Amino acid sequence: MTAGGPRLAVEGVSAGYDRITVLHDLTLAVAPGELLAVVGANGAGKTTMLRVVSGLLPARAGRVRLDGEDVTGRPAERLAGAGIAHVPENRLVFPGMSVADNLTLGAYSRRRAGRTAADEDRAIVWDLFPRLRDRALQSAGTLSGGEQQMLAIARGLMARPRLLLLDEPSLGLAPKLVTEIFSVLGRLRDRGDLAVVLVEQNARAALRIADRAVVLDRGRLLLEGTPDELLTDPRVQAAYLGRGYTPATT
Repeated sequence: MTAGGPRLAVEGVSAGYDRITVLHDLTLAVAPGELLAVVGANGAGKTTMLRVVSGLLPARAGRVRLDGEDVTGRPAERLAGAGIAHVPENRLVFPGMSVADNLTLGAYSRRRAGRTAADEDRAIVWDLFPRLRDRALQSAGTLSGGEQQMLAIARGLMARPRLLLLDEPSLGLAPKLVTEIFSVLGRLRDRGDLAVVLVEQNARAALRIADRAVVLDRGRLLLEGTPDELLTDPRVQAAYLGRGYTPATT
């Protein structure tokens, strides 16, 4: 962590749906400028954790802090205005609107900053995703699945968030597009103080670009460490990388 403290702190959070508790006393933190990968099997609580952090699901116990401020229980729209951008699973772009208009909607929480600021933000995402610049006037619903995922991430970045939450960005995409998207995530990790929480079942891809990683198991924190530490842990190799996995050498 940086000397100024974590950007995100999840402190003893429990949460769930109806009578089912999915997260159990979960504690983790993410520093400014850090990319944290969260891996785990289906049902491990990864998406539930993101929903609690972004205000889509209330915590039953525990606290969520953003740059030290207690934001537990705030509605999602207020947290978006405070600097949390959540890119959910299955992309959820506005299919009948153009790529450019989808990006404009992403900047809605910063509308008071003016048109010049929005144009500057759009130039940044054009640089990150040149495909989108080439399709600026195209309806989002006509993009490929990978392009829609790029648009969903770009729309989140238009709000200039302090914390970016990504839920399964590689889901259903061809390997080439997965590589392209994760390359952009690596660039995001290396610029500014944006904190990124990447929830991903593709453990190999996630660990390749992460600064740190955690493994969730049935709503509890099972393991935490550097990517190298988790890649060499027999439990991670067996459960998420396949038995006999050998890390690539350079």
